[in-house]
Amino acid sequence: MKNNSLIKMIYAAMFLAMSYVMPFLTGQIPEIGSMLCPMHIPVLLCGFICGWPWGLAVGFIAPLLRSLTLGMPPLFPTAVCMAFELAAYGAASGLMHKILPKKKISIYGSLFIAMLIGRIVWGCAMLICTGINGGAFTLAAFFAGAVTNAIPGIIAQIVLVPVIVMAIEDPKGYRLRNR
Repeated sequence: MKNNSLIKMIYAAMFLAMSYVMPFLTGQIPEIGSMLCPMHIPVLLCGFICGWPWGLAVGFIAPLLRSLTLGMPPLFPTAVCMAFELAAYGAASGLMHKILPKKKISIYGSLFIAMLIGRIVWGCAMLICTGINGGAFTLAAFFAGAVTNAIPGIIAQIVLVPVIVMAIEDPKGYRLRNR
C-alpha cells in the first residue's frame, strides 16, 4: 500500500513538473501555442493515472506555482480561475475513470466529462472574479475562452490523453507487432 502511494506521489510530481514546463515548449509555436492549453494535458493525465485527489491537487497548484514563480499566467484572475478549472479537470478525470467501466471507450467518456466540468468551473470562477473587479463576464466571453480559443487544445487533449492513458495502463497492447 505504501509503495503504491509513493508511486502515485512520484507520478504526481512528474505531472506537476510537466505542467510547469510544457507552456515553455508550446509557447514556441506562433499563434496557437497558448491555445494548445499545455497545462491541461499533464493535469488530466494525473487524474487518470494517480486518481482524483492527486489530480485535484496538481491541477490547483500548477497555475498558481507558475504564476508566483514566473509571473505567467497573471495571478488574478487568470491563474486563480485556472487553478479551479484544472483542479476540476484532475478530480473529474480521476473520479470518472474510477467509476466508469474499465473499457477503452470509458477513457474517452471520462475525458469528455472532465473537459466539460472543467470548463464550467472555469466559467463560474471567471464570473465571480470579474464580478469582484466590477467587470462583467458574458456568455460570449465564456464561449470564446472555453471553446473557440481552446479548439487546438481540445483536439490535442482528445488525441493525446486517451492514447497515453491506454499505453500506461496496458503497455503490452501497444507494442509493435511482428518485429
